Amino acid sequence: MESASTGEIGGRNCSRSLGHLTLTRVSLKTPTLILVGNPNEIHIGAHLLAGADELGYPVRRFNSEEAFAGNRLVARMNWWMRGRRPNCLREFSDRIVQVCQAQRPEVVVSTGISPIDEAALRQVGEMGVKRCNYLTDDPWNPTHRAPWFLRALQQYDHIFSPRRSIMGDLHAHGCRTISYLPFAYAPELHFSDPPFTPDEVARYSSDVVFAGGADSDRVAILGSLIRQGFQVALYGGYWERHSITKRYALGHADPSTLRKAIAGAKVALCLVRRANRDGHSMRTFEVAAMGACMLAEYTKEHEEILGPDGEAAVYFRSESEMVDRLRWLLDNEKERQRLRAAVQIRITGGRNTYKDRLETMLAIGAET
Repeated sequence: MESASTGEIGGRNCSRSLGHLTLTRVSLKTPTLILVGNPNEIHIGAHLLAGADELGYPVRRFNSEEAFAGNRLVARMNWWMRGRRPNCLREFSDRIVQVCQAQRPEVVVSTGISPIDEAALRQVGEMGVKRCNYLTDDPWNPTHRAPWFLRALQQYDHIFSPRRSIMGDLHAHGCRTISYLPFAYAPELHFSDPPFTPDEVARYSSDVVFAGGADSDRVAILGSLIRQGFQVALYGGYWERHSITKRYALGHADPSTLRKAIAGAKVALCLVRRANRDGHSMRTFEVAAMGACMLAEYTKEHEEILGPDGEAAVYFRSESEMVDRLRWLLDNEKERQRLRAAVQIRITGGRNTYKDRLETMLAIGAET
């Protein structure tokens, strides 16, 4: 196995820092690209596909959800007894191999815990096809851990991770080349869209909005805000299961709902997912691109992406600081408006779209 290297995106040896996430555009010849991911509009697979279309790359798309098709009882057995193995992993992987044999693409890009098995990736590599994975999940999170995927992970030529926290584990696992590549936003979905009618204004008005799953640490944080008397709006899964948050649970938000909710709230809370060892999240970019007044959990990555405290976002390091800073923001409308404009300009004014991320992966993957 080749020796592993880790670093920041920015050059062949992945040694230059992203700084304010400004990447040098690399001239590419148009590749034949296979893209494996979830095509639902809210998922990164769809965002990368839209980016490929915009860049004019010829793409063969594989819907990763097809690997989970079939008998539900067998699917549950495979999930719980066979290490979260997709029902049709072998068949799905074989299809990718067959297309590679027929079309000889230059690059395969897969996203997250992608259903391509070790044998298929080895065969694809033997054809001279570059294999890249945008590892959007932490594969050692017990919720995601899948032995078949951990074996497959070693076959990729290049792993791009939005988590610096797992890069050491990827290196120790034997992955060939690893680079930090942050999440991004999709311009066609993530833009400012304030409530328009009186009914919309009433529906989406809140002191603070949060969109994301109800992890136990998040329930504690939002529960604290509720007990303090703030008007809270919660979107995402499982908030209705907790007595403290169920009254404020508004279900899953489609992109249109999320845009209205972000614009209708005075403040948007931005939390990382600790079970995933996040330094930032998809929402970091999405909420910023929608023009939120952001109260964000402090991390080094948040500071790198959103800037110093108070420049375009406000940070907190403890529950008490979160409450104090939220109260201050609610009392300062002019500051909220300034922050909304500043963070939107910061994110949308840089190379922070998924088109940019795909272009970076293809350029650096080709050099690996």
